[in-house]
Amino acid sequence: MSMKRTNVYADPEDLAIIKEAAKRRGISEAEIIRQGIHLAAMANRVWDEPLFSRTFEGPGRTPSKSEVRDTVADAVRRENDPDSGTAA
Repeated sequence: MSMKRTNVYADPEDLAIIKEAAKRRGISEAEIIRQGIHLAAMANRVWDEPLFSRTFEGPGRTPSKSEVRDTVADAVRRENDPDSGTAA
């Protein structure tokens, strides 16, 4: 992977913590900073699709494990058999 150089200002206390962690972990300070940049990038990424694209109606309380299992199974059945759940 190609890297691009950039300059940032950092708090001296944060840099001291990074220096200590790098020594303790046996990796470079730059690697810890790269990991931090990656985490920040992923935390602020805008995804093309929402994490949850389906919604389920419920009773307004936390459902039990069996209720969740049954609801998901019903949804899968409806998705795989478009004629199920429709009145004849």
